[in-house]
Amino acid sequence: MDLVNRTKKVIGQLESVLRALNDDEPCADALQRLAAARGAINSLMAELMEDHIRIICLANSKSSGEAADDVIHIVRTYLR
Repeated sequence: MDLVNRTKKVIGQLESVLRALNDDEPCADALQRLAAARGAINSLMAELMEDHIRIICLANSKSSGEAADDVIHIVRTYLR
């Protein structure tokens, strides 16, 4: 599945959470939908980070140590 479609799926899941809250659905239903959206976001972020590491970091790194530093920086920046 391409990244744009995955992003649209996340948006749909978040809209579902919003509808649940607006319609005063039980909290458990909204939480379940939110957990699904969070999982989809985490998966999307992991794929984007992997692409960034493979394409950008490794191409711009001069040594394995420099590549490791780049990966560490990415993880610290985006997984806070």
